[in-house]
Amino acid sequence: MKMKEENRNLLLAITLSVVVLLGWQFFYGVPQMEKQKQVAQQNQQTQSQQPPAPGSVPTPGAAPAPGGAPAQPAAAAALATREAALATGPRIRIETPKIAGSLALTGARIDDVSLKAYHETVDPKSPIIVLLSPAGGPNAYYSDFGWVAGPGVNVPLPNASTVWTADSQVLTPARPVTLTWDNGQGLLFRRIISVDDNALFSIRDEVDNKGTSPVSLYPYGQVVRVGKPATLGYYVLHEGMIGALGEQGLQEYTYDAIDKEPALGAATHGKAWKDAVGGFVGITDKYWAAAAIPDQTKKYEGRYSSVQTGPVRTYQADFLGEAVTVAPGASATVSSRLFAGAKEVAAIDGYEKNQGIKRFELMIDWGWFYFITKPMFYLMDWVYKHVGNFGIAILVVTVLLKLLFFPLANKSYASMAKMKAVQPEMMAIRERYADDKMKQQQALMELYKTNKINPLAGCWPVLVQIPVFFALYKILFITIEMRHAPFYGWIKDLAAPDPTNLFNLFGLLPFTPPAMLHLGIWPILMGVTMFVQMKMNPEPPDPVQKMMFTWMPVFFTFLLGSFPAGLVIYWTWNNLLSILQQGYIMRKHGVKIELWDNLRNMFGKKPAAAAPAGVPKPANTNKK
Repeated sequence: MKMKEENRNLLLAITLSVVVLLGWQFFYGVPQMEKQKQVAQQNQQTQSQQPPAPGSVPTPGAAPAPGGAPAQPAAAAALATREAALATGPRIRIETPKIAGSLALTGARIDDVSLKAYHETVDPKSPIIVLLSPAGGPNAYYSDFGWVAGPGVNVPLPNASTVWTADSQVLTPARPVTLTWDNGQGLLFRRIISVDDNALFSIRDEVDNKGTSPVSLYPYGQVVRVGKPATLGYYVLHEGMIGALGEQGLQEYTYDAIDKEPALGAATHGKAWKDAVGGFVGITDKYWAAAAIPDQTKKYEGRYSSVQTGPVRTYQADFLGEAVTVAPGASATVSSRLFAGAKEVAAIDGYEKNQGIKRFELMIDWGWFYFITKPMFYLMDWVYKHVGNFGIAILVVTVLLKLLFFPLANKSYASMAKMKAVQPEMMAIRERYADDKMKQQQALMELYKTNKINPLAGCWPVLVQIPVFFALYKILFITIEMRHAPFYGWIKDLAAPDPTNLFNLFGLLPFTPPAMLHLGIWPILMGVTMFVQMKMNPEPPDPVQKMMFTWMPVFFTFLLGSFPAGLVIYWTWNNLLSILQQGYIMRKHGVKIELWDNLRNMFGKKPAAAAPAGVPKPANTNKK
């Protein structure tokens, strides 16, 4: 009866292992790999759908209620290419060490930004990343700033169709551009735009009131994206609306989530936060973002919204500042900024520290283990600057972490070694009290107490490694510094899976196996080191546990086949260091390393083990 139950449990364990393995690959690993390919393809294709009319800041749902949004121009016919959209009006060229592009004099929009340092693939000859694109063309994504009229104010204000006059034809870090526009009714508008060496634009809006009546205006800034972009859809990665709105803190909404928010107005859904001071609002992708940044000392209302226009939905993140009253003969000035670039950690942190942008570091999705993830990135980046390769930096940081946790691991492995030394006594106790689990447990606890063994000590290295593993996963997955970072040999991108595959003999056979069978060299090495580490310990007497431990390296080998190569390299190297450390401690405590015996047992008859001195041999070792 007992044998039948064990066989049933064994069969169940094997079945569950296979189901979990195949389920993970089929429902998660494969779809995510395919999704990444689709996202890359979609981002390179043009979007031929008709975009809506260029957006403006709609009136927020509650006071202070401006008298109305900037006037809307008539919708133009959709243009087939980005180049055609760029050619529809006069432009000012933007040239910095990090970005290239232009701003449109029509509407004074910043709507053409490309990132010089980043390419679509690891091939340096591939196209550079295009971040912002003009309205009217495919994948429209832009930002603008301006004024909204106060209640009862009925004067022309600059809008999306206003053609500004510029004092220069190029915008560089050394040469700001001043745009001017006269509304013909006593208001003269000036906009001074400057840009730094990276990706931060500073916008200073000035209004001169040459009329006879005071004018009340509200400053605004916005980031607008036409059409829902392709997203990776990972739980550990946020893509969509993002902002830090004063005391209300970080606010993240996916595109789908903002669509489901209550209505803010006609056909508009979204979320608004009032009386915020400091922070930013914007839209983020995995590696890049655009964010409108209000004056950090004044109150504003921040908002995320989406509106359906025909087949296309437009997403918008905006802020609306407090009213500015301009008396006759007086002037008013407001300042704001736009970030449009790659989310480089040094640049993002520098803007928070040097520009005073509150909580701007949250533009990068460090996750729940922020207190581990970010310091680990700093450590890895510091090592990288000394060794010149992020793969080597991962290996060095792994060694440093091993040294940091060496006392804990040493104590843990020592306790495990003691457990192995008393293994025959434990077997004898289980045999002696096979029918009385309570007495068996009491005898085992007494054995642990006598030999000063903590049976849970072996769990500590694993528990410590979990947050470290997850933090490293986040670093590899979300930081742009890891994007396209090479290692050696065939690993050209540590943030991507190992490109080799066992099932086509690592490229020798001329076919591409299905994604479910993606198993590269580094995942195989990881599986081998995990297998060796497990085989150093005595095999558990329970056949179910034995089978689970046997199949676990296989499970993790396939599981990590679709993980970033850098993460697999870390795990492999960590396993190897653990093998050396565990072997040293076992020899130090005089405990036999079971590796070779366990390997022989897999392919032949298990040799009879002699009972240690002082331990009586059970009366009937074949009792069933």
